[in-house]
Amino acid sequence: MIDLHIRPAAADEAKTILAFWKEAAEGTSITDDVDGVARLITRDPEALILAESEGRMVGSVIAGYDGWRCSLYRLAVLPSHRRQGISTALLEAAEKRFLAVGGRRGDAMVLEANERAQHAWAAAGYHREDHWRRWVKPFV
Repeated sequence: MIDLHIRPAAADEAKTILAFWKEAAEGTSITDDVDGVARLITRDPEALILAESEGRMVGSVIAGYDGWRCSLYRLAVLPSHRRQGISTALLEAAEKRFLAVGGRRGDAMVLEANERAQHAWAAAGYHREDHWRRWVKPFV
């Protein structure tokens, strides 16, 4: 594994994080804007976890906890830095956070078409639950 620094994101990094996701993440969300990212960090300063190597952002995961569920989003690693243990380090940090607040199970949002991500989540010990479906309604 490369030398990593794992830390929470700061609200003033929203633009940098959005640019990182364009390069490293699959899919987009209605909240993919500066205000959405800054609001997440302001509401829960420990939720957005970043991995840096040599001063460069190389990975991210959102580890959200609402007091009931532990939700994982945006596990992303720069293509040039994949298969170096970064997602493992990010998930360890997220799971440590969840355990510290009393979380019992992590739920990950994974795009159906993203086979690479499905393999990564399975390798990390997560399994697919086909009896659930996500229902959404945009408010804007």
